[in-house]
Amino acid sequence: MSLLAQQRGLQAAVLEGRAADQTLAGLLTERSLARLAVYAHAYRARLLGALRDNYEVLALAMGDAAFDALGHAYIDARPSQQASIRWYGDALADFMDGPYAARLPHAALCDLARMDWALRGAFDAAAATPMTLAHLQALAPEAWAGLPLRLQPSVRLLALDWAVEPVWRALRQHRSGAAEPELPEPLAQAHGLLVWRQGLETRWRSLTAEEAALLQSLLSAAGTFAHLCEAAALAQGPEQAAAVALGALQQWLADELLQAPPVT
Repeated sequence: MSLLAQQRGLQAAVLEGRAADQTLAGLLTERSLARLAVYAHAYRARLLGALRDNYEVLALAMGDAAFDALGHAYIDARPSQQASIRWYGDALADFMDGPYAARLPHAALCDLARMDWALRGAFDAAAATPMTLAHLQALAPEAWAGLPLRLQPSVRLLALDWAVEPVWRALRQHRSGAAEPELPEPLAQAHGLLVWRQGLETRWRSLTAEEAALLQSLLSAAGTFAHLCEAAALAQGPEQAAAVALGALQQWLADELLQAPPVT
């Protein structure tokens, strides 16, 4: 067996968590095989730990045994492709909604996973100087239409099928030391969820269909205030467009969702 074949065999034994093949096993001592098994177990345990760290609330909702079963199935189906273990589990919600769906006790767990992952991503996202009222007050009247409206790098817009926010909040409070929560039954409700980071705190809030459409318009194109007004006109009618756009802008300034305009 060539050195390359030996290396590939060892890698497969560790990454795939299976015993060394017969040829490779013949080259290793019993003690070496035992060490290889330890490495393989440790590797999978580390991946499972990364999933549990990235999906803290989902793990609480499912319980240890069910979450471990999900984690092992995901590790088997989706080997790590990232240079950093921090990003392992990026496709867990899609895996739960697809190949693993029949094994889930409730479909709302998929949306709980999406919320968990979005909050972790928002926490790690880059920071940009937020737009403030002072930036708007400094604008000349003719500059308003071209005012660039760029969302903060931490902003995530989720399309959820279930109202999982009350469940997430109850489990999060329990994690912080509160008494055992009485979890509400998730309601089937298609809606948008906004996730972002304000300062050092991750935040979220549910969205109306109208606000979700306005935020999505900024993600879909190089948005300006004029584009925001056009999206507001489509959603609420031309008569209400300016008021709707200004109301949304006021809320987004308070939430620090927008990046400061570039200095010219």
